Amino acid sequence: MAIFLNADSKIIVQGITGSEGRKHGARMLAAGTSVVGGTNPRKAGQTVDLAGHSVPVFGTVAEAMAQTGADVSVIFVPEAGTKGAVIEAIDAGIPLAIVITEGIPVHDTAEFWAYASAKGNTTRIVGPNCPGVASPGKSNAGIIPADITSEGRIGLVSKSGTLTYQMMYELRDIGFSTAVGIGGDPIIGTTHIDCIRAFEDDPETDAIVMIGEIGGDAEERAAAYIDKNVSKPVVAYVAGFTAPEGKTMGHAGAIISGSAGTAQAKKEALEKVGVRVGRTPSETARLVRDLMNAG
Repeated sequence: MAIFLNADSKIIVQGITGSEGRKHGARMLAAGTSVVGGTNPRKAGQTVDLAGHSVPVFGTVAEAMAQTGADVSVIFVPEAGTKGAVIEAIDAGIPLAIVITEGIPVHDTAEFWAYASAKGNTTRIVGPNCPGVASPGKSNAGIIPADITSEGRIGLVSKSGTLTYQMMYELRDIGFSTAVGIGGDPIIGTTHIDCIRAFEDDPETDAIVMIGEIGGDAEERAAAYIDKNVSKPVVAYVAGFTAPEGKTMGHAGAIISGSAGTAQAKKEALEKVGVRVGRTPSETARLVRDLMNAG
């Protein structure tokens, strides 16, 4: 099963002729992902060579979908053009748009998020400023390394790209159903709760790992959701236990004020509803390992 992305997913790359689109498109193909095309309105009708594979370039997402049956777009368009690229994907009705680009103005993200909502949320947005979605052994859409883990029964949702990779690597012998990097910007499309809901409903996911970070209240809201709606075991890590108060740390969303948004406050909210919380990524991985081995 997996969530959002499976072996049948057909992927296009918006910005496939750029250096990042070309590089990561080739990596996705090498991982066994079905990359069926890409877009660049100035190079429509051409092809791009991705590690020996000739991939067609289309003028628009709608054309690419019509010609290839694509149902996922991975967006590598530079930040100035990202809003337009996401709106184009929404207008085409593609079911999943994964926005890798970082540095997008928050106003632009708010605008395309609201546009997706106004269109009935027929397009799920993951990101921006995220590493993508990986269902090991099935498909890999984004920049998550394909060779660091194995297929298994853990579901992972994370704000942080590098912590996503670390958790996948540390638990590589147990493996993952799907890993979703949701991004660390103040406004994102798919949330912790969206992923946790999907993992709860996925018969091939036995346990859920949630990685958060200081700032905002996303983790507290996830705790409230888990309390009322989730029967599967959840293990969490909150980055930023040693962060100085009042400073933005890394991600634009990671800023705390007073006691709200601190790692300790998030840890307490999660533990109150039965979520096990590690103080380091490695301790969190050990908690997951103990849980899976006990099951």
